[in-house]
Amino acid sequence: YLGCTAPVRTLNYELAVRNTAARLGIELVDINDFGCCGFPVKSVDHETALLMSVRNLSLAEEQELDICAICSSCTGTLAEANRTVKADEELLQHVNTQLLASTGLQYNGTLKVRHFARVLFEQVGLERIRESVCTDLSELRLAAHYGCHYLKPADAHDEFDDPEDPKSLDLLITTVGAKSVHYEGREQCCGGGILGADEQTALALPRLKLERAVAAGADALVVVCPFCDIMYEFQQRRIEKIYDTRYRLPVLFYPQLLGLAMGLSAEEVGLRLNRVKSRKMMQIAGSGHRRTES
Repeated sequence: YLGCTAPVRTLNYELAVRNTAARLGIELVDINDFGCCGFPVKSVDHETALLMSVRNLSLAEEQELDICAICSSCTGTLAEANRTVKADEELLQHVNTQLLASTGLQYNGTLKVRHFARVLFEQVGLERIRESVCTDLSELRLAAHYGCHYLKPADAHDEFDDPEDPKSLDLLITTVGAKSVHYEGREQCCGGGILGADEQTALALPRLKLERAVAAGADALVVVCPFCDIMYEFQQRRIEKIYDTRYRLPVLFYPQLLGLAMGLSAEEVGLRLNRVKSRKMMQIAGSGHRRTES
């Protein structure tokens, strides 16, 4: 499930997901009828948002597939809708008879919704990922950014990680050989949720995180959500201009990092599409850092 943002603004993310999934033997099936998850209208019209989510769930269920989403907001929205209708038989019946009826679809509550990073963590597993690594990333110091919706609401995500003290992304980073550096305020929001309402506050939040990640000596910030990338990478130049500073902190999607570790090229992980360029990442994407077999 690509969502609305990734196919338009973060093609590097989609490219890295598809190529790393293929290398790991994960078959990703595109459903062209998928629509918006409903997140943008959730605070305005809850029932419409629920209909938008459940319509997508029903399309996947029709093909007997679980949903693998690459956007954290999409994952959280779809997972919460899934949990809500599964727990309330009366609501599910209302959705099917009153909301979905005109579409010819029906949802029976049989599928699961997972973020691609969770699929890597739980279903592929750290050991298999470790075995796929052929590039030395030991020189990289990386700051993990979890974001708000990757783990919240916790019950919708089966509480697979602790949203107050998360570890899954750090473990995914260290499994490919890089160092995950701790920094103050890493659990804080990227600010994307309030960008349309309060731009000044929205940009102050990523400014703090960029400052702290740089202070911790991070070579890059690692994210798993396209809108978080927009706040930290697309908006980085603007933040630098507003606050008269320079960060020049590259932002990597985890599948890009994974792809580099697996020996994929800069083109295969979309590295040239990243807004903040990194000579170190481009060097790693070359042949100079390949591990030598003993």
